[in-house]
Amino acid sequence: MTPPLIILGVEGLPEIAPGTDLGTVIASVLLDLRWPDGSTGVRDGDIVVITSKIVSKAEGRIIDAANRDAAIADETVEILASKSSPRGVTRIVRNRHGVVLAAAGVDASNSPDGSVLLLPDDPDASARSLRNALSQNMNALLGVIITDTLGRPWREGLTDAAIGVAGVNGLDDLRGVPDAQGVPMEVTIRSIADEIAGAADLVKGKASGIPVAVVRGLADAVTTDDGPGAAVLVRHPDADLFTLGTAEARALGRREAVTTRRTVRTFTDEQVPADTLEWAIAQAMTAPAPHHTRPWRFVHLTGDAQRTRLLDAMREAWIEDLRDLDGLDANAIERRVARGDILRRAPEVILAFADIADAHDYPDERRRQAERDLFFAAGAAGVQNLLISLAAEGIGSAWISSTMFCPDVVRSELGLPHTAIPLGAIAIGYPAEPPKPRSS
Repeated sequence: MTPPLIILGVEGLPEIAPGTDLGTVIASVLLDLRWPDGSTGVRDGDIVVITSKIVSKAEGRIIDAANRDAAIADETVEILASKSSPRGVTRIVRNRHGVVLAAAGVDASNSPDGSVLLLPDDPDASARSLRNALSQNMNALLGVIITDTLGRPWREGLTDAAIGVAGVNGLDDLRGVPDAQGVPMEVTIRSIADEIAGAADLVKGKASGIPVAVVRGLADAVTTDDGPGAAVLVRHPDADLFTLGTAEARALGRREAVTTRRTVRTFTDEQVPADTLEWAIAQAMTAPAPHHTRPWRFVHLTGDAQRTRLLDAMREAWIEDLRDLDGLDANAIERRVARGDILRRAPEVILAFADIADAHDYPDERRRQAERDLFFAAGAAGVQNLLISLAAEGIGSAWISSTMFCPDVVRSELGLPHTAIPLGAIAIGYPAEPPKPRSS
């Protein structure tokens, strides 16, 4: 039979000041704690839940309210989200211990006038120290949890959570255990320490003036040793799907959009969805263009036969240039033209063009050339948009200039007008390995 779960608030604690021997003070009031069955005190397997505010007070973690912003900055490792309101800016941050909470836990509630409280310097160490003191004073094997009030993504309201733990199994890993239907659970890991913290808050809390509670009925969660503490409750950022707030994630994406694009030359066999390519091309065509024109032309080589025929024709033109104009021998030529094989291996190939059909026809060569260059610049901007858009979707690309060296061959094979000026070919696919970061 499952033992009943009983939670009692601990009344009678005096005001805690810096230097207070908190373990001794709490132990003194626990002696008179009266349970529904008439027993008093605590016993093996009880869990003492303590609000972090009184731990901070005892440890002297009190500062002048005027220094609040500086204290938040000092306690913050990373700002994850922020929101402005008439009351000021609220920042959700990750503190030194990995806990994600508002204002790094710096709080004016239940703090002396004109001051704010910081979280305990090391909540797990504080929990271990208090557990040792309480267990010795009470001659019982106890667990200790230090709590603080946290918000929760996608949920209204606050709840207490464990920020310091000693002698309690913080997590209950149920993976592999059959559920009520006999099906093994695959992802269920219960946060026992947080559930206890939230339950205990029902009998204590900021407004009640009861900063300590004792939980009875969970002796199986209490351990002989102190255990790893609340550190096991902190999800590593690499495994967190929601590390940043929405505004911060968008801002980071904007800042890194250009530099995260890298040239990718080896691809997996996975096909790139057609609608993704269409979306990327649409993004490419938002580049600036002269005279309100839309000079970009993109040709997607969808058939192996078409691609092979075009690349073979380009290869012959390249060989002719290398042999007749550069005087290279057969071996050197073969090495050079092998560089173009990326366009044969890539899952997708798109050819980019700038169409100068709408260019102004000036009577003098100087302005005609400037007009042509203007359309080239717009075309290049479209190509860059395409490459960045693909990178934003996790798709690799490599811009290959070869079409620009044989424009007549390309136009002839694809049946394009003379106004279509090749701007290179783009090899596209999912990267076979993560692109290396740019060197600074």
